[in-house]
Amino acid sequence: MAVLALDTSAAVAVALLDDLGTQLAARRVVESRRHAELLAPMIEEVLAEGGLTPADLRAIVVGTGPAPFTGLRVGLVTARTMAHALGIPVFGISSLDAIASEAADVFDLPHESHVLVATDARRSEVYYARYTVDDVDVLGARAVHTTAGPGVAAATDVVAAGHAQDAIVVGQGTEMYGDAFADATTPDDAPCLPDPAYLARLALARVAAGEDLPSEPLYLRRPDAQEPPARKRATG
Repeated sequence: MAVLALDTSAAVAVALLDDLGTQLAARRVVESRRHAELLAPMIEEVLAEGGLTPADLRAIVVGTGPAPFTGLRVGLVTARTMAHALGIPVFGISSLDAIASEAADVFDLPHESHVLVATDARRSEVYYARYTVDDVDVLGARAVHTTAGPGVAAATDVVAAGHAQDAIVVGQGTEMYGDAFADATTPDDAPCLPDPAYLARLALARVAAGEDLPSEPLYLRRPDAQEPPARKRATG
């Protein structure tokens, strides 16, 4: 049995893992517009590479953002539709959690160290969350818990609030707003995009611990495109 994980909060990314958290296949395309066009073929590719069929899946894990409305919705709808059709559960994990866990793993961060994740939120803002690293390994990932956020704000405001203090800072926001994070610890080669393999590992561990993992999206603000208000009827 295997777990399929996908994330469309930034890039379009898919991973297939076994029950022990070992990655069997993965695909990622850095694309901000063609999520619906790319996702289904990528799912087919990872299943074929892993030598599995949808019937072999025991669960689907999906990144819940935060992210802009359109791209994130594609991943959530796909995950829910597949899970419903296959009669298996779908679990949601914050996309920022995956980046924090990968950073803690890659840099072998000690227990109780801190990670700030800052990703692109457009409008000159970042989505952010601050984490503390737990003294637990979860199927090849590092367990983390949120101590601030998730939220959306200007990078300068995130720094001014002290969220970068005593933390390593990772994510696309460190590249896009380098001046704001100039005094922060921003390691080279740090993960910038959510890796769905880490989503799956975190989900499997949290489900085993009895946590509820709803697949509700983290939009944090209203979509850019909105229906225009209805015209007022003229009176007189």
